Amino acid sequence: MSSEHVWEEDYKGKFDPQIWRRILRLARPYRKQLYGLGASGLLLAIIDTLIPILTSRLIDVASKEGLTTSLYTYGGLYALFLTTIALCVWVFIMLAGQTATGVAFDIRQSGFQRLQELSFSYYDTRSTGWLVSRLTSDCSKISSLIPWFLLDLVWGLCLVTGIVIAMLWLQWQLALVVLTIIPMLFATSVYFQYKLLDSARSIRKTNSQITANFNESVMGMRTTKALVRETENLKEFQVLSADIFQSSMKNALQSAVYLPLITTIGSVGVGLALWFGGSHVLLGRTGDLTLGQLIAFMQYATLLYMPIQEMARRFTELQSAQAAAERVQDLLDTEPAIQDSEEVQSAIAKATQAQKEGLADDGKPHSIQNITFNNISFSYKANEPVLQNFQLEVNVGQTIALVGATGSGKSTIVNVLARFYEPTSGTILINGEDYRKRSLHWLQSQLGVMLQTPHLFRGSVRENIRYGRLDATDQEIEEAARMVNAHDFIHQLEEGYQTDVGEAGGNLSTGQRQLIALARAVVADPQIVIMDEATSSIDTETEKLIQKAVETVLSGRISFVIAHRLSTVRSADKILVIDRGQILEQGTHQQLMNQRGKYYSLYTKQFIQHSQTHLLTASPSL
Repeated sequence: MSSEHVWEEDYKGKFDPQIWRRILRLARPYRKQLYGLGASGLLLAIIDTLIPILTSRLIDVASKEGLTTSLYTYGGLYALFLTTIALCVWVFIMLAGQTATGVAFDIRQSGFQRLQELSFSYYDTRSTGWLVSRLTSDCSKISSLIPWFLLDLVWGLCLVTGIVIAMLWLQWQLALVVLTIIPMLFATSVYFQYKLLDSARSIRKTNSQITANFNESVMGMRTTKALVRETENLKEFQVLSADIFQSSMKNALQSAVYLPLITTIGSVGVGLALWFGGSHVLLGRTGDLTLGQLIAFMQYATLLYMPIQEMARRFTELQSAQAAAERVQDLLDTEPAIQDSEEVQSAIAKATQAQKEGLADDGKPHSIQNITFNNISFSYKANEPVLQNFQLEVNVGQTIALVGATGSGKSTIVNVLARFYEPTSGTILINGEDYRKRSLHWLQSQLGVMLQTPHLFRGSVRENIRYGRLDATDQEIEEAARMVNAHDFIHQLEEGYQTDVGEAGGNLSTGQRQLIALARAVVADPQIVIMDEATSSIDTETEKLIQKAVETVLSGRISFVIAHRLSTVRSADKILVIDRGQILEQGTHQQLMNQRGKYYSLYTKQFIQHSQTHLLTASPSL
């Protein structure tokens, strides 16, 4: 797939602290670790500030008194400082690891939870790879930065403050000379802020497109090989690789220039200290500056740019992480297009006791007696209607068959019924009440959906059937399998119900996957069954097996069957011929055949084709 079709947002503007305030809310459970990091950074800064003073005192004492017993005192203090530094390093490595791992887990959990809540329309415009990159690379970039940025910020600011105070205390004139580099540091950082943020955004955007492309290429590998598209796919991937290479090189070059500039400016400060401080001593003006103090001052001048350089490096990482934070926060902030109203949420909150009495989670009747489509219209895009003024009433126990050409609106009808999408206009009534006044969770819990290509999850056959109702017992699972005629083939598998189905059910045939998916729907005991072209991709023999199972499953339930093979819907209570989102014909099989309209034409055409195919396959080979 060409990269230009991959949906991707563009983020503009400068660094936004508000984004980080919202991201940091996810770090609240790790406040103790963050406080520990801050405390260890502060203690480390204090020790780094005191060591030059200790050195100064030692030199001055040694100059005046020689190497006396006081040397042991200073040696003990050095040992204490070094031990404390080692302890601080151990503490902040441990706490930073706990925080980074915990925040990553929480962000991924929140992101995954939001993905479960979002409506189908959200996934219509976003690829799987795009979503995966949000919860993997973007998340890792944010979580790994938070603890280390906090540590370096506390340590760096405290150390710079301590150094400035110490230098002013030692010799304020010389300190002011060294501090002239601060405006240059600030101006350089502001300039590179915009440059680094822009290139970082480009990297994150292209990375999402690469992940999406890679995911689709792997998932479609069989199609690629069947159509001999390897070379073209590689060329498309190379275009994206070239884009991210250029963006990464640009970002790396900017970082490579930014950090050395900070170091160079810091070195200018050291040079100024050497020049003015050295001339101060050479001219013999040492009355107000001892040798030990001069050496301490030089250590401070050398040490000054180290925290600035470290903070500059973290600031560079922050620019890159800003782009990831924008994308993660965009996902977390996305509100589901379809959700319960405040009225329904209030009813659910008050329905605890009602649930115990056998009612639905919103306190209303659990059973569905009838469904009414009242003048329903729907469109995925503005001014492109898919359904127009659709009218239908269905009672419990009835089976409604939907037939028609591809794109006529058959699947849209059941998608709107399931509230995967909501009508553009009109209402759907359940037991005479607008279904938007009922709990979304309750409604979708009443659905048993069978698709043309059912999706099985990696795991055993038993686990896949239990997915329909997680509290189902082994006995209930086997009963559901027997009901849909799946027990016999499952029993013949190498490990029976414990057999691993493989990724997406790849270890099973299409018909076997269909039967397991049907058992999964049955074990949930749904009130509404939807079968969307469920038998169009299987052989005739398996179709007959599934049809027998379907007749049992549909009994006593409201069911909608979308079928390409019209022979499978002859027993439906009502058949609707859909054309351009409207009902062209409706009635039983016999009624529609007697009308000799569109359904008659479709059915006879399929019957003739099937008869010809049967005769050809039954004829002896020549």
